[in-house]
Amino acid sequence: MKNLKISVAQVASIKGNVEANIRAHIKAIDKASKLGVTYIVFPELSLTGYEPKLAKDLAFTKDDTRLKPLIDSAINKNITLGVGAPIASKGLPKIGLIIISPSGSIDIYEKIHLHSGEDKFFSKGSHHNVLTMSNTKIANAICADTNNTVHAKTCYELGTSIYIAGVLITEGGYDADTAVMHSYARKYNMLVAMANHNQPTGNWKPIGKSAMWTNTGLLASATESQHALVVAEKLDDTWSGQVFEL
Repeated sequence: MKNLKISVAQVASIKGNVEANIRAHIKAIDKASKLGVTYIVFPELSLTGYEPKLAKDLAFTKDDTRLKPLIDSAINKNITLGVGAPIASKGLPKIGLIIISPSGSIDIYEKIHLHSGEDKFFSKGSHHNVLTMSNTKIANAICADTNNTVHAKTCYELGTSIYIAGVLITEGGYDADTAVMHSYARKYNMLVAMANHNQPTGNWKPIGKSAMWTNTGLLASATESQHALVVAEKLDDTWSGQVFEL
């Protein structure tokens, strides 16, 4: 069995251009596969960009044919993917993480906690999502979920030791938001990881700096503008981290 390696991908998304964004995802997936990554997670709404006004028209379903290149990549590269996308729902779409396994099966996590104003375009999810890899439970989160202490606490109580999120964080929110993530790593002895956008999307200017923390502090972080993978590897119960340019 290969060592457990977790990666967050810091990439840019082109407004509404799903085809181009999938190509960028596959480039990152190919790199992650060569590094032996087990699970790679992308930023919030990475397949479409953070474009609330476009979300309903671009929303995905589990059997969406647009996912085929990503499904093929997961199967061929033997890697699990977590890609951000709006999810079709009765009424307003949901902000989702589409999880594609190496067998090609699909699961979806839907963001439970919305930022102020998102409820105009999106509805809330209601169920937590936990994956098991190499006897390790991994909890998924999306952006504002990480600001809600109940979300992380619930994931911990479900037995998770990795908490990973696709986000959109700007310069103004970065210090406060990442301090909360670091606090979860300390309090729950978790690996906490977040994938942020590195270029403007919607009306926002994300600051990049995708990062990972353990209970001892920052493990690894990308810069503001890097196209990069931040990778954590677990050996003998100890995490090490590296950043790899894309």
